[in-house]
Amino acid sequence: MWLLWIAAFVVGLSKGGLPSIGMLAVPILALVMSPVKAAVLLLPIYLISDVVGVSLYRRKFSKPNLIVLIPAGILGVLIGWATATMISDQAIALLIGLLGIGFCLKTWFFESKNQTAKPANPIKGIFWGAAAGFTSFISHAGAPPYQIYMLPQKLSKIEFAGTTVIVFTMINLAKVVPYQNMRPYSFDDVEITIILIPFALAGTFAGAFLTHRIKETWFFLGVQISLFVVSFKLVVSAVMAS
Repeated sequence: MWLLWIAAFVVGLSKGGLPSIGMLAVPILALVMSPVKAAVLLLPIYLISDVVGVSLYRRKFSKPNLIVLIPAGILGVLIGWATATMISDQAIALLIGLLGIGFCLKTWFFESKNQTAKPANPIKGIFWGAAAGFTSFISHAGAPPYQIYMLPQKLSKIEFAGTTVIVFTMINLAKVVPYQNMRPYSFDDVEITIILIPFALAGTFAGAFLTHRIKETWFFLGVQISLFVVSFKLVVSAVMAS
């Protein structure tokens, strides 16, 4: 049960404004159950945390990015649903992990520290937004593609966090019907969700508290490091499973 508590708290932290860390939730539960069951079981926790996250950041977001990323993310969910039995989780994990690692290495070693911010790009936004929706559907792992697109824009940490919370709230809502179709929720699932709600809410408020108090430079460095760690974990898991 304690792994469930940790996973719910981690989900809450991500919804409070600390992106990437939420991707650890499914791997944590995969230690004691199948990844598919873990992803389905955690969706209600994500949605409950989303409600709090949106209320915290409802006036702090990038509208141009929302206009592109929300429909693209929902499209990605639909693609994930349609191809769920055709593409292995390991192949997706490997691809996304390599992309995340490549992005971090490029940012740390091959880009100028004073590089100007890039504007929102609708074409890139559609591609990376759909990729985020697709990988989020597979295992709530939408952060790497999303961050590859968003980080070069160099938004303020609050605007970045708010945009992230809203985009993934809509993506998670789009997953409700497909997940129910793949693995219908049981009474036991609902009972577990109710038990985990306090841990998720505590994580959400803790995440918001930390987001507002961490210096912007350290905030984005933390995002990049967590992206690298999670991406590395995805690659290792995919290689070990193959």
